[in-house]
Amino acid sequence: MTVINSQAATAPSAMGFTLQRRSAKGRGALGCWLALPGEMAADATPLVAVHGIQRRARDQARFFGERAAALGRPVIAPLFDENHWPHYQQVVRKKRADLALLALMMELRLAGVWKTRKFDLAGYSGGAQFAHRFAMLYPQLVSRLTVASAGWYTFPDKATYPYGLSARPGRSDDWGPRLAAGLDQFLRIPVQVCVGADDNIQDPNTRSGPEIDRQQGKDRVTRGIHWAESLREAAEARGLTPAVEFDLLSDCGHDFRACVQRGGLDRLVLPSSETAPAITAKAG
Repeated sequence: MTVINSQAATAPSAMGFTLQRRSAKGRGALGCWLALPGEMAADATPLVAVHGIQRRARDQARFFGERAAALGRPVIAPLFDENHWPHYQQVVRKKRADLALLALMMELRLAGVWKTRKFDLAGYSGGAQFAHRFAMLYPQLVSRLTVASAGWYTFPDKATYPYGLSARPGRSDDWGPRLAAGLDQFLRIPVQVCVGADDNIQDPNTRSGPEIDRQQGKDRVTRGIHWAESLREAAEARGLTPAVEFDLLSDCGHDFRACVQRGGLDRLVLPSSETAPAITAKAG
């Protein structure tokens, strides 16, 4: 494995991986935390794990690292710092967080961290917003998608972007139609939607209003269920087999560590074997 220059590195051998921090390579670039297994599988698909608005990229690498290492897989946790990327969740807003992640992945490929054609993508909270929109825009790059505890979603419907895939009147951008162009390919990606069972209270970080509440619901649990169902309906309308599963994480609120340690989020993000899922819960 290529040795990567980093600001900090630890090697908790009992867990089977090395935790490293990689600095951003210039202005507008992304740094990241890496969890690199002691033994990398030859065909190891990396997990790209995107943090929420508290920017705890290290936690993403650390808490997924042990299970990933047991599978011989690296974890890449990009850091979208608040000063440079205040709106990274929307992917294409202003500084183009999507292009920054693509550049980071190319750097890491050249460094020998990963060699596969695609990567698994997971995001928590604000990172889940980023993850599903990135996958809609670049479905050819994502082998599996996990969306955990997102505050709100882009639906595969005719609502105007970013709530749906229609162009916004009077706007020069056409991001909704661009995402819609790859929708068939996106709907073929296995998608896991996860929310803490106790994450059912609207808080100040949950975007709200008559339009979004009517489309998506008022809390993260309801919104996750509705979005999963919308993907299933969109797939069936196109004659595709839905590849979507919804899971409630027991005894968990809106807390990433609890979702991993008590809710088993790491096992959902990194299953030992993958099969095409189906929705297991519906809105009440």
